[in-house]
Amino acid sequence: MIIPGLLAGALARLFVPTGRQFGCLGTIALGIVGSLIGGTFASLLAGDGLDVSTAGFIGSVVGAMLLLLVLRRNDNRAAL
Repeated sequence: MIIPGLLAGALARLFVPTGRQFGCLGTIALGIVGSLIGGTFASLLAGDGLDVSTAGFIGSVVGAMLLLLVLRRNDNRAAL
């Protein structure tokens, strides 16, 4: 869970740069939370309702990217 979380978080940070400094633990947490977001989003798209579950690797990366986009948007709003 730690190594896939690290890889998913690192790929998401590569695709969606935010300017925030994440350490190794932050990147792992990003990947794990991204997996929960991706799995929940996939279950909503599949019509299974709001089923909070983990996703596969690609779903983890997509979920982490969504989380980074939200963080980046909030950073931009705070700067105004």
